[in-house]
Amino acid sequence: MKKILTNSMVIVAGVMTVFFSCKESFLEKPATGAVSEGLLTSTKGLEGALIAVYGQINGKGAGGRMASPSNWVWGSIRGGDANKGTDPGDYSDINPIQRYEYLSTQGVIAEKWQGNYEGISRANAVLRLVAKADAEVTDATKTRISAEARFLRGHYYFELKKTYGNTPYVDESVDYGSGIEKVKNDADLWPKIEADFKFAFDNLPATQDAVGRANKWAAASYLAKAYLYQKKYQEAKTLFDQIIASGQTTNGKKYALVPKYADVFRASNDNNTESVFAVQAAANTGSVNNANPEFDLNWPYNTGANGPGNCCGFFQPSFEMVNSHRTDANGLPLLDGSYNSDKNAVVSDMGLLSKDKFTPDAGNLDPRLDHSVGRRGIPFLDWIDHPGADWIRNQANGGPYSPKKFAYYKTDVGSLQDNSSWTPGYTAINYTVIRFADVLLMAAEAEIEAGTLEKAREYVNMVRARAANPDGFVMKSGAPAAKYVIGTYKTAWTDKEAARAAVRFERKLELNLEGHRFYDLVRWGVADKELNAYLTYESKKLTGALGNAKFATKYELLPIPQGQIDLQGTDVLKQNPGF
Repeated sequence: MKKILTNSMVIVAGVMTVFFSCKESFLEKPATGAVSEGLLTSTKGLEGALIAVYGQINGKGAGGRMASPSNWVWGSIRGGDANKGTDPGDYSDINPIQRYEYLSTQGVIAEKWQGNYEGISRANAVLRLVAKADAEVTDATKTRISAEARFLRGHYYFELKKTYGNTPYVDESVDYGSGIEKVKNDADLWPKIEADFKFAFDNLPATQDAVGRANKWAAASYLAKAYLYQKKYQEAKTLFDQIIASGQTTNGKKYALVPKYADVFRASNDNNTESVFAVQAAANTGSVNNANPEFDLNWPYNTGANGPGNCCGFFQPSFEMVNSHRTDANGLPLLDGSYNSDKNAVVSDMGLLSKDKFTPDAGNLDPRLDHSVGRRGIPFLDWIDHPGADWIRNQANGGPYSPKKFAYYKTDVGSLQDNSSWTPGYTAINYTVIRFADVLLMAAEAEIEAGTLEKAREYVNMVRARAANPDGFVMKSGAPAAKYVIGTYKTAWTDKEAARAAVRFERKLELNLEGHRFYDLVRWGVADKELNAYLTYESKKLTGALGNAKFATKYELLPIPQGQIDLQGTDVLKQNPGF
């Protein structure tokens, strides 16, 4: 089954140029180009316009990499999964983000806003075109295209809602010729987001002719996630029950965890049974815009021919996140927070050169660590053992670890990795916005709040059992590369607070470096406590990068970009509190 490519059709280029160009505002301007509406309202034209909506997701269009749903800055760096890394002066606009000192005038904050409103603009244009569709376009096609466009609009608004709070709501009914910049940000977005996902769930097919398209079960999963964010636990549970029992991928595979954790992130295994909704990536298509641009900076540094990427040393996993993978004698995580103690902290090569003698940690570890983090002495996929400081751009600024989860294999060079741009870091690895392990853990949250703690334990144990599959361990010289000890929860869950702690920590481990952590902490109401504890520990390791950083609740949301307020006026757009 073919992937949907977002930069491969002439019609797409026309649609993007004519209907979706924007200047000062995030809102689209009236069309002024040469492509006729008759072309765009045909079946082919509508499909091309729809592909342009998908094409904005990966951040390669308006807004750049900061608009991507990978949220490696907004979810992972802000959430304590990782540090910016690299040198202090490289992409310095991220420095205030990781220190929780962000300002409304920062370019990266405007990029997230711009990119998602560009996606909304494209979705709205498709819905207006559907309303004018040619007679040859069938009702079934119009309904399906409308449902996909509304699903994507729901996705873009979900990104905005969780990142900025309430933002201006603009749909296809708004008159784009006048008064568009007077739309306020005073309405709750959740009912609108729910409505889009409900429409998509009711009207999308279970399977599609291209795996990149959303299906009804992706819409159901996003709707259930929206319920969970609003603490509508019973509604979320009811929907998760349906998804887990009957959900299937766009290419007709029943949802299931893949047997090996690492295979979730292999380009050769894209669109597997765990893929609920993924941003599609393809290498060597003639345009790197079809590849995965989200992580083009996030590679080990100066690897040469011995490793992937070779640039630029960003997105270095944090000490705290690495330590979180310590397990006890039963293979369970240290939920009391003692993983950061001197006794339990994972041994690292911080402060050592690659030529200096070093012995990797010998204690119990969750095996997911070495699928996510490059650390000295452990094989880096099928390349060489991570050599330590030689692959780190600036240890004092980012620590001793490299990102590994979204790295390409040596055997994939030239086929599932693209060498046609400035970096070899463009790959065919999909970024999965929602995967089935995420669904199971969200469902476990809903079960706990509904009082069915044992069902929550069942779901968590499903995730942990997959991680414990020895066939999926990182191996070195025919044996596990570290002392991997991981078990399931054997004792019945009877205490709600303890169950919550277990589920929340499982999300930290399973979804590490995937852009979820900060948003989870905020919706649980524990960001202040957790992030200040993180900063207390991490800043002692990375004094220059973090200094005396403190987290305050105002930083749970990004500020509305000042340029947008200047454009629309303070009587229209209200800044978030504290900025």
